[in-house]
Amino acid sequence: MSVIAVVLLVISGCVHAGWNLVSKRQNPSAAFFLIANAVGTACILPVLVSNWQGLALIPQSVWIRALVSGFSYAVFCAAMAGAYRTGDMSLAYPLALSSPVIFVTIVTVVFGKGEPMSGWGLTGIAIVALGCFILPMRRFHEFRLSNYLNACCLLALLSAVGTTVLTIADYEALHILREIPDRPFGPVDGPLTYVIFVSAFGSFGLGALVLMTRWERESFIHILRFSKRPAALMGIGIYLAYGLVLVSMQYVTNVSYVAAFRQLSIPLGATLGVVLLKEPRYLPKIVGVVAVYVGLVVVGAA
Repeated sequence: MSVIAVVLLVISGCVHAGWNLVSKRQNPSAAFFLIANAVGTACILPVLVSNWQGLALIPQSVWIRALVSGFSYAVFCAAMAGAYRTGDMSLAYPLALSSPVIFVTIVTVVFGKGEPMSGWGLTGIAIVALGCFILPMRRFHEFRLSNYLNACCLLALLSAVGTTVLTIADYEALHILREIPDRPFGPVDGPLTYVIFVSAFGSFGLGALVLMTRWERESFIHILRFSKRPAALMGIGIYLAYGLVLVSMQYVTNVSYVAAFRQLSIPLGATLGVVLLKEPRYLPKIVGVVAVYVGLVVVGAA
């Protein structure tokens, strides 16, 4: 794995944890994510202009998956905002980012998608599951349903469900794009072109939620008046982190290295919550974050 790839992925992980910190500090709403998403999408629109002629070659199956992914992204954003409003970033962030690994595995096994996982891969997922189980506990000897059946944990898991659906939809869509005759899209501009439409559909979903909820409408107006800069900063961070990951893929011999290094953001995000936001540092939370990180690295290297 090249030094360039390592540097890009480390920066991406820091940026990803950083924009989540910005979100948490703003007591976020779906409206906040809507504005951030709009700004981030505007930053990558030039990619769409340069690939305009290739849009006619994109099959209907890709558009359907982009629609599914977009509305799943809206679910992720709305649920993540709720998790940050009701609980700690050092709990919600690692739980929301790690749980999709478990959910995606369940879906792939049940529906027979992809190749069977190796023993190391299953071991890593088991470690992730154990870490997710430990994370919400305050003391190891106290098992309480209230640690799990609360708004923060449930909304973090809902955001993970959204991530799971969009991950599977994106994987299938990008595979179809690569199989288009004459390959009108490159390895970076193809995914970026696709993600613009995912983002647009996601904005429609978030916009509908904002319009239907009085509190979200009021939040939207308040953000435009007083919190435009944090929302814009977050939007830029979202797509900067994603773009760095795409570029890093050009400097690795195995995409598993990318998957493993991306998990750096999990301990970073938890650390930012504990250190900068002064969130509780329960021992089970620390052990859970470490277990999740180790498990995800094992999965990525399997």
